[in-house]
Amino acid sequence: MSVKKERPPKVRWEERTQTPLLVLAVAFGIAYAVPIVAPGAEPWVHRLCSWVEWGVWAAFAVDYAVRLGLAPSRWVFVRSHPLDLLAVLLPMVQPLRLLRVVSTLLLVGRRARMAPQITLTTYVAGAVVGLMMFGSLAVLHVERDAPNGNIKTLGDAVWWSFTTMTTVGYGDHAPTTGLGRVLAVGLMLSGIALLGVVTANIAAWFISRFERDDALERRQTELLEALAREVRELRAEVARLSGPVPPQGAPGGSPGGVPEGVRDGGPESGREATSEAASGAPSAPRA
Repeated sequence: MSVKKERPPKVRWEERTQTPLLVLAVAFGIAYAVPIVAPGAEPWVHRLCSWVEWGVWAAFAVDYAVRLGLAPSRWVFVRSHPLDLLAVLLPMVQPLRLLRVVSTLLLVGRRARMAPQITLTTYVAGAVVGLMMFGSLAVLHVERDAPNGNIKTLGDAVWWSFTTMTTVGYGDHAPTTGLGRVLAVGLMLSGIALLGVVTANIAAWFISRFERDDALERRQTELLEALAREVRELRAEVARLSGPVPPQGAPGGSPGGVPEGVRDGGPESGREATSEAASGAPSAPRA
């Protein structure tokens, strides 16, 4: 009877908190977007969004502390999760909280990516939408009140984010502040990385398809060669079985070893031929 191996406590904790973390990340994104999209909203709306942001930050800080305590080697955990540590240590100020929510989304996406039903295409598409949305919100918040800024509406910000992530860069909208340009650099690098992932995924699909076709062709060739070899063996066996029959009897004799006289004249001729051989004289011819 096989005993099922118990999973480590850290793995069980991550599996249980995967869905709640995703919900909290979505709530953080909404709380971050509302004050930027609707700056003239009621004061209680802004206060509620701020409380939600602080609550989500506290939840992620607790999650990081628990996973750090359950890790077999804490130093290895800290070195292998730098974004998580950065998300916990960053102060709750604008727009650095964007970096925290991006790192949180990356954390949740990394856990979800391990699930077999989450494909790479879905993960990349979600990363593109998330980065574009939060990049647009961040640059709008920074550039809207800049004296020389030309990104004043959400539509301008979304258009700028799209052209920046795809590395097109039309130049009709561009950040003018230092922080806005830092955000632009981050979006450029993210766009290049995501395009590289998509290109590598497409190339891997073509390569795997060609390899499957080559393997199928090799199997068909091997089957044809085996069939041709069996046909040659069958032909050789048929030729061996249908070859000429060798002559029977002693050398120089009549076929079947029958005396000439017996073959031509019947039993009496055979007895006469035997008598002549015994007496040494030929018998008289019959009248």
